[in-house]
Amino acid sequence: MRVGNASGFYGDRFSALREMLEGGELDVLTGDYLAELTMLILGRDRLRNPDGGYAKTFLRQLESTLGLALERSVRIVANAGGLNPAGLAQAVRELAGRLGLTVAVAHVEGDDLLPRAAELGLAGPGRDAPLTANAYLGGWGIAACLEAGAQVVVTGRTTDASLVLGPAAAYFGWGREDYDALAGAVVAGHAIECGTQVTGGNYSFFTGIGDLRHPGFPIAEVHPDGSSVITKHPGTGGAVTPGTVTAQLLYEIDGPRYAGPDVTARFDTVQLTGDGPDRVRIGGVRGEAPPPTLKVGCTSVGGFRNQVEFVLTGLDIEAKAALARAQLEHSGVLDAVEAAWTLVRTDRPDADAEEEASALLRCVVRGPDQQRVGRSFTGAAVELALAGYPGFHLTAPPGDASPYGVFRAAFVEAALVGHTAVLGDGRRIELPQAKDSRALAAVDEPPLPLPPPLPSGPVRRAPLGAVLGARSGDKGGAVNVGVWVGTEDEARAADAWRWLAHALTVEEFQRLLPETAGLPVRRHLLPNLRALNFVVDGLLGAGVAAQVRFDPQGKAVGEWLRSRRTDLPEVLL
Repeated sequence: MRVGNASGFYGDRFSALREMLEGGELDVLTGDYLAELTMLILGRDRLRNPDGGYAKTFLRQLESTLGLALERSVRIVANAGGLNPAGLAQAVRELAGRLGLTVAVAHVEGDDLLPRAAELGLAGPGRDAPLTANAYLGGWGIAACLEAGAQVVVTGRTTDASLVLGPAAAYFGWGREDYDALAGAVVAGHAIECGTQVTGGNYSFFTGIGDLRHPGFPIAEVHPDGSSVITKHPGTGGAVTPGTVTAQLLYEIDGPRYAGPDVTARFDTVQLTGDGPDRVRIGGVRGEAPPPTLKVGCTSVGGFRNQVEFVLTGLDIEAKAALARAQLEHSGVLDAVEAAWTLVRTDRPDADAEEEASALLRCVVRGPDQQRVGRSFTGAAVELALAGYPGFHLTAPPGDASPYGVFRAAFVEAALVGHTAVLGDGRRIELPQAKDSRALAAVDEPPLPLPPPLPSGPVRRAPLGAVLGARSGDKGGAVNVGVWVGTEDEARAADAWRWLAHALTVEEFQRLLPETAGLPVRRHLLPNLRALNFVVDGLLGAGVAAQVRFDPQGKAVGEWLRSRRTDLPEVLL
């Protein structure tokens, strides 16, 4: 079964749906539109319009592609329903009517727990009242819709990989305890869920990819045993290599056990092999029973946020920054708000351009009072213009405060969450949650053995990126940093893995990235991928919507790590 992907986030390439339908043979075309930040955006949209709460982009994309999908017998499965999958399903039917098309549209619901937030302990004393509260459902609702003949299936909050697992389970007739096959589909789904990230996008070694101007979206060729081949349509840009697939598999994961609502996939069993140009085979994946709880993503409005950036040019950068901070604090505008100061030293001495001689002093404020962190704050900064440091100016005219969100993960017993496939004729199919379950905390296995260390020899000071690739991303307030051996030369890769497994300890990781010092850091080994995965709790504060850091999703933490210099064995260079 050939499953394509045409969206990795709400706002991805608009033309991708058409490109994938026109580019070659497909059985199913998926679209992932949801993320932690997206749920907050859709929650605010639903407040303004109770009939909203879904990804409108998906509906606009279907205007010019729905007929093509029907003509080519490609089924479409997307989680664009967000907070209102029933509303989106009805909108698709109305669109089909306007286009003169007959299409069977179904949707999956049950994930929205907001009406039961207090009952389930998701709201109450000590907790912010949630704006959204959605459980991460699995793929069986999608499978039921497809088995009943649906040509378009829209869901709310499912796991991203369920967009592949559901169609595969329906296509091959898998049962709920076919854990190895289900786990293989989860890994395939994780590989393609972020679209062009597996075809060369955001890839550490992008300079080695021939044409990245317009990378093609990915395809997973899923086989009856759950193994798969990751590829793309012929003639499209980008590349699919063991390296690009490894990078995506390491994205936004935790330990070797990747727990989902239908199966726990063992990422430490994943085996990658080349299968020809732009083809990588994924095999050997083992699965286990899922945990007895489902993850619930809760978002809430945390307050209001604003910022100003002072430009500091030339000499005495530290003293200029100190004066700007002292003056703004003396004004009293920061007394009842949370303020964070960052001095970004982008300046260099004796620069040929003014911008290269300048640094940025950023002040970010947050608080419950929109006026206090709005014009009162920015006005106080502007008032310093003629009384401050020499060369005073700001990067842009300061504006009003904007609301920010907070993401919080919770867990509820799976048996307490509904899972319903709703067909176009109104029939409702209730899907049970997993009967067999296995608490991850109860899994007690010895740690994976380290490979023998690389013999000592000459070293050279160089950036880690000369040897290693990395990819990072957000998981609530945590960030994960996956690090893998960057060469596909077998002998050198084996040596690099021996060095990496022993050299990049948690202590060394924190030394190289001082912002992580003092935060909980966990290290996980993935020997089959010759990779390590680090999870740093708390680096992103309350999550991407709260915008604590200038890189709020932690997307560039991996590249920061690669830029750090250390003593590397010359044999690897």
